[in-house]
Amino acid sequence: MIKIFNTNMKTGEFNQIKQIRKGCWIDLVKPKEEDIKILTNSLKIDTSFIAYILDDEEQPRIDVDTDNGIKMIFVDVPIKEKKHVITTIPLAILIVKEDYIVTVSLEESEVLKDFKMEKVKEFFTYKKSRFTIQILYRTATLYLRYLRSINKEIEQAESKMLKATNNQDLANLLSIEKSLVYITTSLKSNEIVLERILKGNVIDFYEEDAELLEDAIVENKQCIEMANLYREILSSTTDSFATIISNNLNTIMKFLAGITIVFSIPTMVASFMGMNVSFGKFSDFPYAFIFLVFISLLLSLIVAYILKKKNML
Repeated sequence: MIKIFNTNMKTGEFNQIKQIRKGCWIDLVKPKEEDIKILTNSLKIDTSFIAYILDDEEQPRIDVDTDNGIKMIFVDVPIKEKKHVITTIPLAILIVKEDYIVTVSLEESEVLKDFKMEKVKEFFTYKKSRFTIQILYRTATLYLRYLRSINKEIEQAESKMLKATNNQDLANLLSIEKSLVYITTSLKSNEIVLERILKGNVIDFYEEDAELLEDAIVENKQCIEMANLYREILSSTTDSFATIISNNLNTIMKFLAGITIVFSIPTMVASFMGMNVSFGKFSDFPYAFIFLVFISLLLSLIVAYILKKKNML
């Protein structure tokens, strides 16, 4: 899907438009061959240059095509696949001939949603360098938001830890740990891209843009530190979780074994008394049944007390 947005330089109004014009923002999400042809023909870009952008394994980096006047920045952005799984996808930012800015991604990303909904201050499509840095900054802050949600999930898991008896809780922790691996790897790769942009030999930017870029680098480094910390906490939590689940299951099995012993006593008494053996006058005793129930109950209570003392009940 291809969408075109533009900020009017005179009025400052931000709108979605139908035709590509200078200073516009072209956003491609899950692009089809037809979308790529429209883009390459309109901006006179080599098709082969766009093809490898669609590789979901593409690593964050910077490419400059001086012949065609294209600067391309690859970064990894986070997406939430399901409740406990956060992964990353590549987002390509292309500055074409200093006239257009193009973003290409395989999935709809939350990083660009705020721009489309006009929630970002001082955002103008014709300020390509600033727009690029704003995307990078939003990417870092989105990682930070996801890391905070992961921290809450870890805290919730810790609160349920003492009562855990099944593997589902442990599987959820492993999914979170997998997400942290993706996030940490992507953040470190993004850091290299940000540092290279800061050197000033990729895109030209003003002093205020440099401050925003430095903020993005600080946020990215903070995310790396948080991700590493959460991985250490999660690793310890996962080990403890597995041990507690095993201990809880052993406690349950021990309790069931004790209950089985207690309930087997009335069965044994009833079995002995039900044999075809004469018990003399006791057989004709009118309260024999009540007496047997009392004996069975007494023996069960004695055995239960003994097992309780031995911490088996």
